[in-house]
Amino acid sequence: MLVLAVFAALAIARLLLIVMNLSDLRRHPTWLLAIAMVHHPLLAAVGVLGGSVAVLIYIRWAKLPLLAVADCLAAPVALGLAAVQFGALLAGSDFGRESASISQLGAVTYSNELAARWSGTPLGVALYPVQAYAAIGALLLAAIAYGWLLLPRRHAGDAAGVWLIGAGVLLFVTEIFRDWEGRGVLLGGLVDTPQLVGLGLVALGGVVLWDWRGERLTHV
Repeated sequence: MLVLAVFAALAIARLLLIVMNLSDLRRHPTWLLAIAMVHHPLLAAVGVLGGSVAVLIYIRWAKLPLLAVADCLAAPVALGLAAVQFGALLAGSDFGRESASISQLGAVTYSNELAARWSGTPLGVALYPVQAYAAIGALLLAAIAYGWLLLPRRHAGDAAGVWLIGAGVLLFVTEIFRDWEGRGVLLGGLVDTPQLVGLGLVALGGVVLWDWRGERLTHV
């Protein structure tokens, strides 16, 4: 299921990138060789959506219990998010806002031209290392979700609900430190699109945790 999800996410995101830049790629076919290196928030969102749809299709096809599968995926997905953000820190993608001073919350400065070419990262400027904040938060979330999964009595979906709320809060908070270029600024610059998604995740997590399912599970 996860292999299918990763393949779907990568394929859909790259195909969208090709469609959006088809005229340029026709003039410069060799640019296709670097298509995997291009990063954009829209591509990431479409990839996550595509992977999620693949998971739901597989769950329905295999007749698996949705909430139980969601519980099992909560901690591993959080670990995956931590790895993604650590990679983004090294590559310069999903970079933070300009930091007032290099000592402020441990600013990071990029100098590699590939970061600017592939992700639009500003060079020679002190930035918030927001990817590190997100990676640390995702690791903490993975530990919380895994610990919740080990509780002796719980509802199916509890670990997933906790993960959804934690991921939503983490997304909302870390976006405060990110550069909002290309992320869809809304409400006169008060929030960006990922922050609204974060609020939606919190609301969805609350729905999942709502105590309407009756009898609790024993340890699974």
